[in-house]
Amino acid sequence: MTESLSVLGIAGGPDAGGRTSTAIAGVLAGAAAAGAATTLVELGSTELPEVVAAIDAADAVVLGSPVYRATYSALLKGLLEGTERGKWGESTAPLQGKAAAIVLTGASGHHFLALGDLRNVLASFFAVQVLSPGLYFDHGGYVDRTTLTEDSAALAAAHGAALVDLTAAIRSSKALSAITPQV
Repeated sequence: MTESLSVLGIAGGPDAGGRTSTAIAGVLAGAAAAGAATTLVELGSTELPEVVAAIDAADAVVLGSPVYRATYSALLKGLLEGTERGKWGESTAPLQGKAAAIVLTGASGHHFLALGDLRNVLASFFAVQVLSPGLYFDHGGYVDRTTLTEDSAALAAAHGAALVDLTAAIRSSKALSAITPQV
């Protein structure tokens, strides 16, 4: 079943190929090893309608962002604000009922609590089934800008495989698939 799953990685950093993209790629590698087809999109160089269409077509998403001022980036916030959720006259809900993993990056470990803010928005506002715990990598998680340490790569890959499992569970459950935002 997993070979037919598609996982979309969305990098919310301003620089293509940055640390956030590297971390997301680690999660996508784990999803690919579990049999999923994967794609990475950079918000800084992709138009909003194209990203929303890619979310709608995907079975699961990996949302990643650098942490600025103790929260995820304005690019990722803009994507979420521009994504319908099927309420109040909106005709689409591309995130609803999907599995998602969160990957945040920062200069130090002080900003890891930003994971909770993004998890709450996804789970409560969009009715996304969010893989917990999220991933947070500071500079110590990297060999260099484009290479995770061995431990970080293994952790990211485990999250990718778990995301594939969560996606399969959601697909096979009418109850999980039926959950919608309450408000």
